[in-house]
Amino acid sequence: MSDSADAASGESELSERERIRERKLRELRERESEDDADEGTGAETPNHPIDIDGPAALQRTVDEYDVVLVDCYADWCGPCQMMEPTIEALARESDAAVAKVDVDANPEIAQQVGARSIPTLLVFANGEPVERLVGAQDRASLESAIDAAA
Repeated sequence: MSDSADAASGESELSERERIRERKLRELRERESEDDADEGTGAETPNHPIDIDGPAALQRTVDEYDVVLVDCYADWCGPCQMMEPTIEALARESDAAVAKVDVDANPEIAQQVGARSIPTLLVFANGEPVERLVGAQDRASLESAIDAAA
């Protein structure tokens, strides 16, 4: 092979590397700009209820998400059991994070949020409680409370 053929081969190989490098750099910049645009919207909400196991976990959850629906329930509570499919559906389908607090396992949280009857549902927006619903609620009422807080 001649020197000129080696040089031409090296140039085409280099230009191919440069094209790949430029494409990868462009893709990385696009991803970074998408991430920057998403930063103001809060954390992405999980599609299942978050089990809260203590006051610190509750605080972390309401601080992490823009809107949080907190369901204070007990396993033995009939209305709580009746609401469980609605709570699960809201976790999957709404923009709010949904958290569940077993008041029997977490009496300090029940006392902290003033859940004297169950179910008690609280809506938090930007870390602050903005709505309290006591007793079994229909899905429309919960969606309305979430939308008002958003």
